[in-house]
Amino acid sequence: MEENVITSTQNARIKHVVALQQKSSLRREEGLFVVEGQREIEHCIACGYEIVELFVLNTACYTGGIEPTYVTSQVYEKMAYRESTEGIIAVAKVKSHSLKDLRFNKHNPLVVVLESVEKPGNLGAILRTAEAAAVDAVIVCDPLTDIYNPNLIRASIGGVFSVPVAACSSKDCINFLKGKKIRILTAQLQDSYDYYDYDMSHATALVMGTESTGLSQQWRDAADAHIRIPMLGRLDSLNVSVSTAILIYEAVRQRNKVYQHPDSRI
Repeated sequence: MEENVITSTQNARIKHVVALQQKSSLRREEGLFVVEGQREIEHCIACGYEIVELFVLNTACYTGGIEPTYVTSQVYEKMAYRESTEGIIAVAKVKSHSLKDLRFNKHNPLVVVLESVEKPGNLGAILRTAEAAAVDAVIVCDPLTDIYNPNLIRASIGGVFSVPVAACSSKDCINFLKGKKIRILTAQLQDSYDYYDYDMSHATALVMGTESTGLSQQWRDAADAHIRIPMLGRLDSLNVSVSTAILIYEAVRQRNKVYQHPDSRI
């Protein structure tokens, strides 16, 4: 195996992986992204992604079915975006994330919509929650971050691979939801009611904005209802991933129990 080990950090294939890690423009141009870690790569493959290249640290014990390229520890450290990834890195092909690719297999899908969420870590955390709660789709509107950003993949623990994700404009998303007769609940502090007063057992879209500016007016106008999470302390907002998790699991609670709130507003 020794003669098949890449030992130079200047190797063209190694520099390509580093560039894919760092440049969203290159990921979009080539339709490729990087996955690190045994668990994430196995999940990626199980979800139907095609692996283009596989790099394994030459001291690691690899027993997978894909022919790997072995690298030295110095080369691996050059490629790796994070620590403790079991000495394995893959390059994979991206998938389409169009609205037309979304398919709902039940009458009451639960959809999470995120408008202009900037931080990859927040989006990744939301995808991790969406995976845990079996959310039917996450739609990223007017995206300011790249779905295959390394921080997003890491924060999602691979949830980005298994949760149906679409990226589009807010206008197209609103038309899509209304065409599917999915009720739009926008999370906002103004002109809103406590989230637990609404029936989320029907087809529902939970729409979240950024902590700094909230949702745009077009979403507020398109909403069937405005909901809020009560803020009982001095601060007036939560991290968007925390807020989304609260609302998702309220919907899960209601769907696991026939919801009949006496003051249900929808």
